[in-house]
Amino acid sequence: MWIQPEEVLLAGALWVSERANPFFILQRRRGHGRGGGLSGLLVGTLDVVLDSSARVAPYRILLQTADSQIYWNIACGSSRKEITEHWDWLESNLLQTISIFDNDEDVTTFVKGKISGIIAEENRLKPGEEQEEDCGKFREAELKMRKLFGMPDEEKLVNYYSCSYWKGRVPRQGWLYLSVNHLCFYSFLLGKEVTLVVQWTEVTQLEKNATLVFPESIRVSTRHTEHFFSMFLNINDTFKLMEQLANIAMRQLLDNEAFAADRSLPKPCKTLKNVSALKRDLDARAKNERYRAMFRLMQDERLDGHTDCTLWTPFAKMHVVGQLFISNNYICFNSREEDLCQLIIPLREVSIVEKADSSSVLPCPVSISTKNKMNFLFANLKDRDFLVQRISDFLQRTPDSSWVQFRPESWFPFTQIFLCLQAASGVSSSSSAGSESVHRGRHYHPGLPTASQGLLQLYHRDAPEDLGPKAMKEKMKEEAWNIHFSEFGRGVCMYRTSRTRELVLNGIPERLRGELWLLFSGAQNEMATHPGYYGDLVEQAMGLCSLATEEIERDLHRSMPEHRAFQNETGIAALRRVLTAYAHRNPGIGYCQAMNIVTSVLLLYCTEEEAFWLLVALCERMLPDYYNTRVVGALVDQGVFEELTRAFLPLLYEHMQELGVISTISLSWFLTLFLSVMPFDSAVLLVDCFFYEGIKVIFQVALAVLHDNMDALLSCSDEGEAMTILGRYLDNVVNKQTVAPPIPHLHALLTSGDEPPPEIDIFDLIKSSYEKFGSLRSDVIEQMRFKQRLKVIQSLEDTAKRSVVRAMMTESAFTIEELEELYSSSCQVCCYWGSSSSAADRHDPSLPYLEQYRIDPVQFTQLFTALGPWICGGHTPTLSARLFRLLDQNQDGLVNFKEFITGLSGMYHGDMTEKLKLLYKLHLPPGNKEKVKDYRYYLRMWAKEKEPKRETIKDLPRMNQEQFIELCKTLYNMFSEEPLEQELYHSIATVASLLLRIGEVGKKFNNGTKKTETAATAQAPPSVQAPPPTQAPPPDLQREEGPGEGGSGESQVCRALADAQLEPAVLQTSDEETKDDTSVSSYSVVSSGSLQCEDIADDTVLIGGEQRRGSVLDVDWSITFEQVLASLLTEPPLVDYFERKGDIQSKMAACKAQRVVERQISSASDHELTQHSI
Repeated sequence: MWIQPEEVLLAGALWVSERANPFFILQRRRGHGRGGGLSGLLVGTLDVVLDSSARVAPYRILLQTADSQIYWNIACGSSRKEITEHWDWLESNLLQTISIFDNDEDVTTFVKGKISGIIAEENRLKPGEEQEEDCGKFREAELKMRKLFGMPDEEKLVNYYSCSYWKGRVPRQGWLYLSVNHLCFYSFLLGKEVTLVVQWTEVTQLEKNATLVFPESIRVSTRHTEHFFSMFLNINDTFKLMEQLANIAMRQLLDNEAFAADRSLPKPCKTLKNVSALKRDLDARAKNERYRAMFRLMQDERLDGHTDCTLWTPFAKMHVVGQLFISNNYICFNSREEDLCQLIIPLREVSIVEKADSSSVLPCPVSISTKNKMNFLFANLKDRDFLVQRISDFLQRTPDSSWVQFRPESWFPFTQIFLCLQAASGVSSSSSAGSESVHRGRHYHPGLPTASQGLLQLYHRDAPEDLGPKAMKEKMKEEAWNIHFSEFGRGVCMYRTSRTRELVLNGIPERLRGELWLLFSGAQNEMATHPGYYGDLVEQAMGLCSLATEEIERDLHRSMPEHRAFQNETGIAALRRVLTAYAHRNPGIGYCQAMNIVTSVLLLYCTEEEAFWLLVALCERMLPDYYNTRVVGALVDQGVFEELTRAFLPLLYEHMQELGVISTISLSWFLTLFLSVMPFDSAVLLVDCFFYEGIKVIFQVALAVLHDNMDALLSCSDEGEAMTILGRYLDNVVNKQTVAPPIPHLHALLTSGDEPPPEIDIFDLIKSSYEKFGSLRSDVIEQMRFKQRLKVIQSLEDTAKRSVVRAMMTESAFTIEELEELYSSSCQVCCYWGSSSSAADRHDPSLPYLEQYRIDPVQFTQLFTALGPWICGGHTPTLSARLFRLLDQNQDGLVNFKEFITGLSGMYHGDMTEKLKLLYKLHLPPGNKEKVKDYRYYLRMWAKEKEPKRETIKDLPRMNQEQFIELCKTLYNMFSEEPLEQELYHSIATVASLLLRIGEVGKKFNNGTKKTETAATAQAPPSVQAPPPTQAPPPDLQREEGPGEGGSGESQVCRALADAQLEPAVLQTSDEETKDDTSVSSYSVVSSGSLQCEDIADDTVLIGGEQRRGSVLDVDWSITFEQVLASLLTEPPLVDYFERKGDIQSKMAACKAQRVVERQISSASDHELTQHSI
């Protein structure tokens, strides 16, 4: 390709000149081609180690002038053919022009300008090409990756690193390429080449470790092997990127979230060296995820930037050092010291942003005021003006609510900057006048009892006031929280400190529980930014019938039936509305068991809308993937819990693994947050801690439960005994401070024995969990979740593969190994390679295993070309499209694995009759996509095939002349690579001639009965009229034939066979190799009495010595499948061909071999061309 001219000081170093003229030199990299010797090996090694572009482009053209010692590199090429085209163009278009120049500088300037113009024109003419922001060095590395590993253009390189790959005990220095879907490594040292390609979806474990054998290495484990990489310049950066890419692949397998580049990412001020746009994108995603997790923000929140600063804390009378985070909707602060102070300020709450006067004590301060009269003072800001400008930009984009108005004219530059937001007038009292008429007919409206208060308030409002000691303690808790609110603020802008955590661990008062759950979970922000969303969702969802709504109805009365709030229609109806609304919002999850238990507890303390948004926070942020169809999140945390048990309780872990208890108990503990295994009054305190601390508190309490029962569990001899011990322990975890009447725990009634075990105070259990296991950190848990997610999802994929293979064993003749390989190939094509449809359309995890992975026509053609036994050259795409339409039974434009294997198995393992039947069907509708007047005949025939009775060859419809011609084209193209090519051509010509005559004879009998059929059709009612036995030709072909044109069918078939030529007489040879093909004849010359087709110079066809032109299709001509089968049975070469069993193993091996790119070695033709050119 042409490149921007680059200076070259030493033209002869490591390069060999092959062609030269007064102005240009064509050079080849030393060692490329034959006869490189030791110097060639050394040069190749240097190219790989130093990441030289000569490894990919071993040819180049230099511009030289007589008086200058400087050369200019103007073109490079990966093959001799490519570089020769450039050389010929230069000699033809530039050599004569520049030869008349007197000044060498003019020659150089002219050629450089010309080459730059060519490159600019090529870039301009690229269709739909987006402007690349990657640097030239990185684009060069991406091209190198695609060439070395045979990757398609859709595969994007993220980054590449120099490292060593340990193959055995010997490290191989080379380059590690990390793309969106693959991990690749290439090394070439002194003739030893190493090429490695690993799909991210095959990775089961990523681990960074340091041992004596592998110092500071990264281990990549797959199902079958392990790979070790070391000698990284920055191993942490590499490992984080590998984790991200593996996680993206797992998300793709889990819920089909295919990777899509973030186009809204701001472009850098300057092109970053060796950093791709995708790498910047992934770095930004990682920062966004950490930011959202730290402050419990919504999934669409994007971090704009962060800076160091200090925050004045009025409650402590001190400045706290930390970081200030700015995003599109929030200003957040987190102290450097953990739990010292955290702050979240939604921009919708901001009323004034003010730059205060700087001083030596308080440099560069910014004051932010909110509508609830809270003021926050940040100082020590490095770039205060830029920060304030960014906040103002986001404030201007903040959507105005019904009671806020933005007034930009209230800004005062330099000294103070104000953002005044004026409250609008109150809601008119007349709006409630017609509320009844508005609410009538709606499933959810403000008039419902559960729309304004929780269920507990509904059932406690008429109860007499309790003045007992428990009630007084509850009031003391409320007072403590009120004091906290007055000191630290109330609402979303509250200062969150270690004092806040202490109050949460002591139990949240019932009156404040709903409010604080919303605050700590982040659900309050989501609810505030989506007013009316829940009500609209309820109206859309109610009345719809689906699998989720059926499961919801089944579980409604199983949700806390012991609680009086759910023993009447008020509580049941509220629970139904919340669950149905969420199933409608997120059909990917829909409804999962255990959601009803959690939601019923939320409804006790919150209104319906608040409970809905808490459920959103739980399912989509705090417990990710817990409530999907395969409860992947719970299985992941189960693996994390096992790993934590092994780390903290190693003796108990070994014994529990033998009993298999951990996997049994942990799933119910995590899915319901202990609500289903612990008395309600105790479990709800764990929910308090969970909303504040996250999942770590659940792990801590679970470990504390095992620790308290360690001695009893170590003495257990079976799983049942261990389960009984843990069940009785949890049943007796009590909350002695609760003011609510005791609620009977059904599980406790079932597991209680003769001797009641001692009661355990829930507060003591929580305190113990923090004392013994409080060292757990959320970021460590997330790291462990990533490792377990790889194992869990790969295990689920293996289960899916086994289920599919087991189901297909009875429906195909392939072996287990062949089916597994075919399944992997179809999954890879479905997920990665080029297609005309979206990934979400092709992979639906909610479908049965056999139907999850589906491929579209483009991908089907790729698989058929690579694995199909009937390869017809240029006719292959047509045959593939016909087979696709035939297999696509529901006509959704996608073929699933079962359908694909059904078609492939018939081609490989069917007998002759089955193969011919499939081939015959491919040339009838729907395989042969043509415009027909009436499909009823074919549809009726296909409907008969689906009946329980065994299909016979008599059930197949007749084939008309146009379809027969297409069948002959296909057969003619099927034998181009066969050893007995000429014999097969002779046989198919004979069979075609015979079938033409059979059709002509059959036409005479049909004409004799046509009058009788016409009369019968006229007398029959319209509903029973038979469809036409053959397909009508297109209107432009409906012409009357003269009596002398009876033989026109032979002419049509012969012309079709002539047009079906796919391989020209003179095969094109590549620049790397020459191909000797003994079968250069395009047409077959057969004996007398058969169909004669000869290669005539003017491309006409002679039939029986007579030249025919302008023949038309015969409308009345048709044949049956029995006639086709009987005719083919007369030719032994055709019988042997169709009776032969195909070997798909060789096809799959060849397909794999195409993915492995060997080191370029010049072919004989390349070497000969080199000799002639020197």
